[in-house]
Amino acid sequence: MTKVMAHKATRTRTQAGARMTLHQLLQDEEQLQRQVAAIFGLLANIYGPDKLVLKAGKVEALSLMRSEVLEERVLALQRLIFEDPTIDAPPSRQDLTAVLDEIEEEIADIIARRTVEDKIERKVAERMQQRHEEYVKEVKMQVLKETSGPENPATLKKLSELEDLDKIALARSALELIKPTSSDEVVGQERAVKALMAKVASPFPQHAILYGPPGVGKTTVARLALEEAKALPYTPFAAKARFVEVDGATLRWDPREVTNPLLGSVHDPIYQGARRDFAEGGVPEPKLGLVTEAHGGILFIDEIGEMDLLLQNKLLKVLEDKRVSFDSAYFDPNDTNVPKYVRKLFTEGAPADFVLIGATTRDPDEISPALRSRATEVFFEPLTRDSIMQIVVNAAAKLQVELEDGVTALVADHIIEGRKAVGILADAYGLALYKLQSAKPEHLVIRKDHIHEVLQASRSTPHTMTKASRTGTVGKIFGLGVYGFLGSLLEIEATAFPAREAGKGRVRFNETAGSMTKDSVFNATSVVRQLTGLDPSDYDLHVNVIGGGRIDGPSAGVAISLALASALLNKPLRQDIAVTGEVSLAGMVRPVGGVWEKIYGAKQAGIAKVYIPAENVKDIPVDTEGIEVKPIERIGEMLPEVWF
Repeated sequence: MTKVMAHKATRTRTQAGARMTLHQLLQDEEQLQRQVAAIFGLLANIYGPDKLVLKAGKVEALSLMRSEVLEERVLALQRLIFEDPTIDAPPSRQDLTAVLDEIEEEIADIIARRTVEDKIERKVAERMQQRHEEYVKEVKMQVLKETSGPENPATLKKLSELEDLDKIALARSALELIKPTSSDEVVGQERAVKALMAKVASPFPQHAILYGPPGVGKTTVARLALEEAKALPYTPFAAKARFVEVDGATLRWDPREVTNPLLGSVHDPIYQGARRDFAEGGVPEPKLGLVTEAHGGILFIDEIGEMDLLLQNKLLKVLEDKRVSFDSAYFDPNDTNVPKYVRKLFTEGAPADFVLIGATTRDPDEISPALRSRATEVFFEPLTRDSIMQIVVNAAAKLQVELEDGVTALVADHIIEGRKAVGILADAYGLALYKLQSAKPEHLVIRKDHIHEVLQASRSTPHTMTKASRTGTVGKIFGLGVYGFLGSLLEIEATAFPAREAGKGRVRFNETAGSMTKDSVFNATSVVRQLTGLDPSDYDLHVNVIGGGRIDGPSAGVAISLALASALLNKPLRQDIAVTGEVSLAGMVRPVGGVWEKIYGAKQAGIAKVYIPAENVKDIPVDTEGIEVKPIERIGEMLPEVWF
């Protein structure tokens, strides 16, 4: 009984375990079916139903997808996921879970890749949209530029204001009206005009340097020389040849070579502000200078002596090569973005074949020898009193005014520059009109009181304070000095008193007259002893240069000797003569410099006769009308003529 019951219990437990195993198997089967179905649904969402069917057809998994056998459907998943139609063995029941896990891992990778791809595609789309919008904007701006340009209401208003200003024009200034229009109208520079024309109006024009005081017509003559040369058939100047003028005092050499208005410069694209289209392409931009602007014409440099020596040397190189070279570290001859003209400038340089005319108020010794060697020299003369008076008369004719007697002489007494003389007359013309307080009369008369008022307003004083006279004075004589291009009178006086003790006389002089005055005085005392027979050591002598005029060099030796002789002999000297020259201990008159200028100064002061060293005969001007010039070899030759 007991065994039967035990056997029944065992059988019951076995049946219950079997039922539980079968139930578990059914549950696993159902779960696998749902898992496989879920995976197919996920693939349908990823690829889309239609694309999934096409994909299944390519890997021969379409029939497997529709199979009722779970393993075959899993095989279809393997072919779809791994895209491998060669997988032909369905997985075993025991391997289904592992295979499904592997499929799920691959699907996770696919989804991750798909997410990243979608994100990148969105960014690409956004960037493309941004680029598209920028492109559309650029196209719109280009259309606007082509149709309307950079103008707007504000810029158009400014343009209108400038155009209105251009419509307003005052009458020409008096100086422009009076300015000479031909070389025939230039007063007092006949020799200089001929000399310059001979150098410019030629088949082979030459470079030139013009010397002379300011306001005598150097710039005007140079400009007129080009105009007249262009009218001649044998000169190389074309009708469009330009006269380019610049002030040498404003030209400075820039060691960085950032800017050079004379020779030209290169604006690098990064640091020196090349044009935008050049800068964006990394192309340097050459800037042409005045030497190229004057190509085929004349380059006139006023005050050429004020230029930097280094810049002068650079200019000399251009004169030799007739071209200007350009260089830049940014220039690439193989760059296709470089415009042809830029490449030509860097490879061949810019043409600069011109005639250089420089003007200066300095002495020739102060000009660079290298520059002087390449240019001929023309000397402009200081204007005489008669020339100033003629300039005033010509200016009055152009202004259509009458001059009261004495007006021209009054101007000539105060002014020695033609430009200033014209300016004084123009001011007096305006003053006369202002005083009328009415419409411009048909016949306007400029009176002396108008000139006086203008001279006082401009603080002008007579240029020549010392004047000759037809009298005689003991111990006083006129010497001659030079300052720049102008000569002037030096009033030299001497006194003599018996010394308190014979043989112990003293000699005094004002040393502000120059270091050479001391030597001239001591030489003169020896010469005076020969002339007078008196011993200067028995007298206290005092030599003075009135006004403290400076004497450069020993040129006052003759004048000092005659002043001392007059003081010792108590004999008056003529006051309408002037003398210049160095005196030797033997009484010989030695040559000096500046004879032309000294004669000019004497003539301005009304001197009737000038004594110069015989060795300076070659320096006597051709035109000495109004003054007598006498060369002498020994100081003794003068004595019969200098006493009053």
